[in-house]
Amino acid sequence: MANIGTTERIVRVIVGLMLIALYFVYPAAPMRWLFLLGILPLATGLLGWCGLYTLLGINTCRRR
Repeated sequence: MANIGTTERIVRVIVGLMLIALYFVYPAAPMRWLFLLGILPLATGLLGWCGLYTLLGINTCRRR
């Protein structure tokens, strides 16, 4: 069951892709591995479901 709205999904995918791209753009950056955390917003944006939202009882998806 989806709990992330359309606008938020788009923002999460964009942010996730930007962070992953930074991993490859700045290979000499200290703590470069932190850019790989972009996988989390990318995955939640593509799936439309966020486990943390479920735990907190948050739902930004429109009711149909």
